[in-house]
Amino acid sequence: MIRRHLINFNLDEIEKRNCDVVIVGTGIGGLYTALNLNDKYRIFLLTKDKIGENNSNLAQGGIAACMGKEDDLKLHIEDTLKAGSYYNDRDAVKMLVEEASENIENLIQIGTKFDRDIKGNLMVTKEGGHSRRRVLHSKDQTGKEIMRALIEEVIKRDNIEIIEDSFAVDILTDGDKSIGILMEYGGVRYALIAKAVVLATGGIGQVYTNTTNSAVATGDGIAMAYRAGVKLRDMEFIQFHPTAFYSKEDRKRFLISEAVRGEGAVLKNSKGDAFMKKYHSLSDLAPRDIVAKAILTEMEMENKPKVYLDITHRNEGFIKNRFPYIYNECLSRGVDMTREYIPVCPVQHYIMGGIKTDYNGRTNIHGLYACGETASLGVHGANRLASNSLLEAIVFGKRVAKDINKNVILQNISDLKFKPGENIREIKDDFKEIKARINKVMGKYVFIFRSENGLNRALRILKKIGEDAHKSRKESRGYYECINMLTVAYLIVDSALKRQESLGSHIMVDSLEVDCFD
Repeated sequence: MIRRHLINFNLDEIEKRNCDVVIVGTGIGGLYTALNLNDKYRIFLLTKDKIGENNSNLAQGGIAACMGKEDDLKLHIEDTLKAGSYYNDRDAVKMLVEEASENIENLIQIGTKFDRDIKGNLMVTKEGGHSRRRVLHSKDQTGKEIMRALIEEVIKRDNIEIIEDSFAVDILTDGDKSIGILMEYGGVRYALIAKAVVLATGGIGQVYTNTTNSAVATGDGIAMAYRAGVKLRDMEFIQFHPTAFYSKEDRKRFLISEAVRGEGAVLKNSKGDAFMKKYHSLSDLAPRDIVAKAILTEMEMENKPKVYLDITHRNEGFIKNRFPYIYNECLSRGVDMTREYIPVCPVQHYIMGGIKTDYNGRTNIHGLYACGETASLGVHGANRLASNSLLEAIVFGKRVAKDINKNVILQNISDLKFKPGENIREIKDDFKEIKARINKVMGKYVFIFRSENGLNRALRILKKIGEDAHKSRKESRGYYECINMLTVAYLIVDSALKRQESLGSHIMVDSLEVDCFD
């Protein structure tokens, strides 16, 4: 099913560009890594869309950190372990928590504006699974604010070249060494030759029908790494966010931040009954896997496609000031959250598994690194604690940069520019029909509840979809994304089948209804 490269090419005949470091992905992980690299390095930052189109820009709630609170470090570690079903790598969790404050201070120095009280103190909120208020925020668009500051700083750096609307097709390797990236830009193929490659390509959300993820989140980094022989881990652990705005029309669901529940919102069923106290001692602030499972259970019992989130008991002025973005987005969808319940349901949100790395982001391929959501060093365990994702991106992004700074020798690089091709028209076929088939099988058999019979059925269908996709082969971004999505879907299902017991976000049941669609 899986080929080594998506396209046939002769490296000797491809246009080449040399640099010291290639970073694929311009979310918080990619940008922060770039800013912590030696400013003498020539760095290419690749993004297949515009620099701000990614999951990081969509992050609402905040970033968890114990700022000057030594007594909270152990509690943050314990909360992370508990949310992850104690499947976490404890050393990685310790690094995440203990190195948080220095990296937050660095974000502030770069220009990030977190919310502060009238005395100038950083404001914090509480989210699911947290035993204390420790989540820093910028209203309800924290990711967007961090991205703003990072982008402004990256643009100032003469050594960083941002290449928008480019597509990283595959990792170039020589034996067990990474030597660069095969990229398409403006209809031209380039071999970007580099001493170090960093994959910061984000999530896999488009593999599912409904997701909170950006449209660019097609699992490209994980698929590229797999084709290159990189070790992966824990692909079965997919987090489904409990509270996305319910809509029949929208495939990309609008997220209702966990911070809304952190400020007192309560989940209710169609009868208006608050139900979370039945499922967990933390009630509405239980870890995400618990809340998502509870919501789905309520939906199935009532045969309804949604439940409701109620924050109407809070002051109208507080709601509009604390959650201006969410308030306006809900209003545009016909719901005034100051007076009405918000219809919500679980959708795909995050992957805990991915490219296996060590604590410095190194993979088993020399010179190849990964950070952010596309990487997995075990810090999140079987279920990520709320607001640890942005923290992971900066803590381990900096560790990646420090390792590269220590080990990569500067090259003597010529200054050749990228030029879009003349008379080369990119095929725009986006393979919507095949992508929709992938979505359907993943949504039916690899959602919150899974079974062995359902997963085996999914595997068979995905293999058939793969055969059809290869028959429809075209040299286009749509085809590349389609194969990457198929690869990631296959890896998730295969990994899920190997873990027979339920753990964290991976919930196995005895049987699921299996039909014959393909």
